[in-house]
Amino acid sequence: MTDVQAPPRAVPAATVMLLRDNPTLEVLMVLRHDKTRTHGGALVFPGGKSHDEDHDPDWADHAEGWAELDDEQRGLRIAAVREVFEEAGVLLARRRDGTPIGAEVCPMDTRNAVDAGEVRFLDVIRDLDARIDLNAVVQFARWITPALGAHRFDTWFYLARAPEDQVAACDGRETVDLEWVTPEGALQLWRAGERRVVFPTRTNLGLLGEAANAADAIERALNRPFISVQPRVEERPEGRWLVVPSDAGYGPLEVPVAQAG
Repeated sequence: MTDVQAPPRAVPAATVMLLRDNPTLEVLMVLRHDKTRTHGGALVFPGGKSHDEDHDPDWADHAEGWAELDDEQRGLRIAAVREVFEEAGVLLARRRDGTPIGAEVCPMDTRNAVDAGEVRFLDVIRDLDARIDLNAVVQFARWITPALGAHRFDTWFYLARAPEDQVAACDGRETVDLEWVTPEGALQLWRAGERRVVFPTRTNLGLLGEAANAADAIERALNRPFISVQPRVEERPEGRWLVVPSDAGYGPLEVPVAQAG
């Protein structure tokens, strides 16, 4: 009798679709270093795995919107804010006196130290005398990797407006370049073979592109039924295909597994 192994656990993760109107809707995307284990060499939204520190109860005094969220969403949204800080240098926060953060939030050394786990993100916020804004990140989508390999993620996609007073800059380690691009512009780069864009990113770019501007994108996300998406794997004569459930809000959607990465 052959033992059937359970698929690996999907690791909680968060990613931020940072928006601006310039004057049309643009989203910030970062180019991952080609040596990065997850999506190396791909054009992605800033994001990554949730850490234990993202769930520290001490965040209650340093996060707007804390009381309105459950423990899961608190940790995921803190992870989202931290990741866009580490990878793009943008901080979704304001100082306690209400003043904006300013053009360059922190030196690159601080960002890299947070990424390496040498400095706690919570301590960075304390030192800035700031509060991160959990209400600034809005649920957009949730994608759970099917059991295809050793690494699976339970990724929450969030929308957020880019602060007008801050300048985005890649970290030079995980991210080697960044660009503001329209959703359709990013898809055109992928179609032309100029950028690698993975299937969930492409799909959510398409959905984002239905919005007229940042306010419209956020309004649509707030009013659209929120459905977790876990593509199913179908074995077909021509190979394996990923199929997104038809009720997920993306319309009929399927792709060969070989073309998903």
